[in-house]
Amino acid sequence: QVQLVESGGGLVQPGGSLRLSCVVSGSISSIYVMGWYRQAPGKQRELVATILRGGSTNYADSVKGRFTISRDGAKNTVYLQMNSLKPEDTAVYYCNTDLRYELRYFAWGQGTQVTVSS
Repeated sequence: QVQLVESGGGLVQPGGSLRLSCVVSGSISSIYVMGWYRQAPGKQRELVATILRGGSTNYADSVKGRFTISRDGAKNTVYLQMNSLKPEDTAVYYCNTDLRYELRYFAWGQGTQVTVSS
């Protein structure tokens, strides 16, 4: 059973950067697609970035040009590099697969809190 552990969040000033990590138990190479999601207080969880096994990426318009998703098969880890952070990026960030390509989600991890504030 796949387990997901997110880390790397924190408090950062507007314009700052963070890199989130998602360690996947088992072999990430067997997973076709991974994504990063976020959920702000009082809002629905939204998908912000995805990466396919072959390396193709896709981003929500709200983060395009600022966030970069990548995956390291040797480390079974998916990353989200976040630059030029804005207060509206404040949320709990989670990784998981994408139901547009897979039948079901893996068990959700605990997420990692990102707070952008001066």
